Amino acid sequence: MRSLSRYLTIVLAIVLLSGCATMAKRRTRVIVDKLENADRYYDRHPGFRAAFDFLRTQKLDSLTTGRLAIAGERLYAIVQRDRGKGRGGVKLEAHRKYIDIQYVVAGDEVIGVRPTADCRTTAVPYDATKDIGYFADPPDTWLSLPPGTFAIFFPEDAHAPLAGEGDLLKVIVKVAVNW
Repeated sequence: MRSLSRYLTIVLAIVLLSGCATMAKRRTRVIVDKLENADRYYDRHPGFRAAFDFLRTQKLDSLTTGRLAIAGERLYAIVQRDRGKGRGGVKLEAHRKYIDIQYVVAGDEVIGVRPTADCRTTAVPYDATKDIGYFADPPDTWLSLPPGTFAIFFPEDAHAPLAGEGDLLKVIVKVAVNW
């Protein structure tokens, strides 16, 4: 009986560990939260405090569409006014040099997500100058982001923004990985 118990304990440990390894491989680091909770994430990257300070102190709905300097090439924002393309109209994108903090000001955003390591089919090769590459793989998960919500996408998080419907105003803060 003691041998059987020990055997079952070992089998259970192997099953649990193999499941954890699979989950770790497929895991993304995406963070989704409300701006009022942003200070919880300051310790995740040295540039996050400045990024969230920008989002908290600007009149975001009045900003001009396009790129805005915050701290040179280390930290900048892109103000985007666009219309959702629906889930079928978007492709996964990934960055290597920047972390995206995508904050929804108005409208309802839907973003598809898949671990970059699980993307197998390149749609557009990575362009180091633009820091973007696209994949033809479908997202594993869909995130709904109402106004006041942000999502943080790290380089290991391929993401397909603008998958919702309707008009959208959002600010994307680009934070250099190598701060």
